[in-house]
Order: sequence, then C-alpha cells, then structure tokens
Amino acid sequence: MVVLKNINKIYNEGTPQAFEALKSINLSVSHGETVVLSGVSGSGKSTLLSLIAALDKPSNGKIMVNGELISKLPDLHASTYRAKTIGVIFQHFNLLESLSVEENVIVPLINSGFDMQTIKVLADKSMELSAISHKASQEVKALSGGEKQRCAIARALIHEPELILCDEPTANLDRANSLKFIEILQSLHNMGKTVIVATHDPLFEGLSFVRKVVHMEDGTIVEAKDSE
Repeated sequence: MVVLKNINKIYNEGTPQAFEALKSINLSVSHGETVVLSGVSGSGKSTLLSLIAALDKPSNGKIMVNGELISKLPDLHASTYRAKTIGVIFQHFNLLESLSVEENVIVPLINSGFDMQTIKVLADKSMELSAISHKASQEVKALSGGEKQRCAIARALIHEPELILCDEPTANLDRANSLKFIEILQSLHNMGKTVIVATHDPLFEGLSFVRKVVHMEDGTIVEAKDSE
C-alpha cells in the first residue's frame, strides 16, 4: 500500500544550516499491515510520517500510496488525499478544547458534502470504536489525557481511512492508557486497516499484531525486521 523509494529530506537546503533529516529511505508496507517505526527522538520517524501524510515533501525520491504518486502533490490535491485516504493521530492531540468530543470528531467532515445524519452515524461509529462515546457531549478541556487521546483517535477514524498514521501516540499517556490505546490499535488491525506507528515506547515491542519493526537512527533505517 505504501512504497518509499530513495527518500531524502533536507531542511534549509543550500544554506549553511542545511540538515539532512532522512537519508536514502526505502520501505514498503502492505495492505493490512501494522508497522512500528522505532528510534530515539530525532531519528527521523516523525519526518517520515509527515512525508507519507503529504504534510511535507521529500527533497528527493518517490512515495506511492495505493499506486498514486503523492510525494509531489500540490497542496490542494494533498488535502484531498489526506481527507480520503489517511487518518493521523498526533502526539499532542490537536483538539479544539472549547468544543465537545462529538464536535471535535466531526470537524474533518464539515466540508465533506455529507448530510448531518450521515456525519452523525459516522461520528457515533468512530466514537464507539475509540471507547469515548460516553463523553460525546463533554467539552474536551474537561477530559483526562487518555480521554483526549481517544477523542483524537475517533476524529482520525471518522472518514473511515485505509491508512492510519500514529506519531508518538502514547508519549503523553500513562501505562494504563497506553495499553488501552494499543487495544484500539489491535482492533484497527483486525479490521484490516494499514497502521504505521512512530514510537520509542517499549510497550510496542513484541506485540503479536505488529508485522514489522523498522529501527531508525540519524535519519536512516538501520534494521527492518519482520515479527515472528
């Protein structure tokens, strides 16, 4: 589903401050696989996710998702690609604190053209999957960290994306809520979703549903190991 060929990412290219964040990355992820990108902060994991999400563009190389070249998409087409194909779960949630859980969840579909009845059905489905339905009417600012994360998951799932990208999803969670997140992740895997997780959390080591662990260091892939 996702293919990266000879990807390089250089920030401030052509200046004395030039920094090569990714170096000759080659990676493929099949439909329905759950893949973990592991490595310390600064290893290139989040940069790689941002390129797959078309939030940024590589300096060189090609990124294909479902056979579509997305590495050079114009901004408008990149937004359409994200709206149709991917859901992103961010480390810092990126929620609107003064809105309710349900209002946050439906934000991605506001300009989708769907009628409100359809949006309501999709929101109910994604909140149930994310175990946050019981907080639907509560303002986000009153939620715990784990509840905010589940709200963010529901928002990422409302348009039923094929590809889920998770950027350090448990960094701000305690162990109990991290384990709850992993349970939701396994449910997504069981549904046939393709999931890529960038993390340095040891809780993701040895999970039965993780197909491949990709170890990154200084912007390179040092090992890509299939789980047994």
